[in-house]
Amino acid sequence: MSFAHLPEDQARRAQQLFDSLTAAAEHDLRAIAGLLATRPDDQLFGATEFQLRDLVLRLGAKALRSAAEQRKKGGTSAPA
Repeated sequence: MSFAHLPEDQARRAQQLFDSLTAAAEHDLRAIAGLLATRPDDQLFGATEFQLRDLVLRLGAKALRSAAEQRKKGGTSAPA
């Protein structure tokens, strides 16, 4: 994905965040793939949906944490 539509400083920040998220998300994406690959058709919904939701929420939490940490490290020039 290109961030060319963003101003230069935001594009740089978005790319840095994308790079850190890609590394952090790999474990969760593998867990999601494993979960979905091991469920038979008749078990794809129901309890599996809740397990999938928990994994996706964990991924979202990592994204928010990464964004907050990036800003603490001076990832933005705007005042807090």
